Amino acid sequence: MEKILAVQRMQDYINEHLTEKITLCDLSNVALFSPFYCARIFKELTGFSPADYIRRLRLSHSALHMRDNKCKVIDVAYNSGYASVDGYQRAFFNEFGCNPHEYAKSPIPLSLFIPYGVKFRNMWKENNDMENMANVFIQVIEKPERKVIIKRGEKASEYWSYCQEVGCDVWGILTSMKSLCGEPVCLWLPEKFRKKGTSEYVQGVETAIDYDGVIPEGFDTIVLPAAKYLMFQGEPFKEEDYCNAIEAVQNSIKKYDPCLIGYTWDDSNPRIQLEPRGERGYIELKAIRSL
Repeated sequence: MEKILAVQRMQDYINEHLTEKITLCDLSNVALFSPFYCARIFKELTGFSPADYIRRLRLSHSALHMRDNKCKVIDVAYNSGYASVDGYQRAFFNEFGCNPHEYAKSPIPLSLFIPYGVKFRNMWKENNDMENMANVFIQVIEKPERKVIIKRGEKASEYWSYCQEVGCDVWGILTSMKSLCGEPVCLWLPEKFRKKGTSEYVQGVETAIDYDGVIPEGFDTIVLPAAKYLMFQGEPFKEEDYCNAIEAVQNSIKKYDPCLIGYTWDDSNPRIQLEPRGERGYIELKAIRSL
């Protein structure tokens, strides 16, 4: 566990100082081990050397910046820590298979590098103490008719079985695409949206109904009607407590009766899950219709 926590401290430091120069000595100082040992355990637990990990993360952040802002590639290159535009262009092409100048003009789905903290990999299997359940806030929201670009699994009914079937790299591709709600979504699909031999649980990105951009290979599209949802949002939580945060919200959904506010559940629309992020609390949405 000491080794895992040391690598997690290095990951946290990288996230907090990504736009600055980061040396192995910096990582050694936060990990509290020698630089040589830090480099070894970092690669052992993440699969990447610290330098490769930082490079891939910076390139992914630079791609998102170019997607969302009008900017010059030369500025992005220097802000990403490269001494020359040529070096940045080569690194970008090697990582994503396209030229950054072309991407900046017409962004396409990319397989972004989305690393996960080593500390949290096995926590989902642990039993959780729900005695101190957090408050859950509820509000009615409306979603427009929209197209959703999804990646189907085979038998998955929740996040972890989906990752085992499909792999976690899907999230990087979805994150690279602009979404109506600002981020990718996870969906539990009703039977009418499923294809034979595919999973109930999928991941995707909501786009405008007239979206005619690139559909990544192996992905599919569905059209969802305009609908009202109840959004359940838990309190902010520490990242290591995310299992408790998810369970608290899901228990609240099971217990809540929408008849109290003049609605009933609408099982013809997918239930929606957003990425658990500690700073905002865990969020799920369930469709409703008027009584």
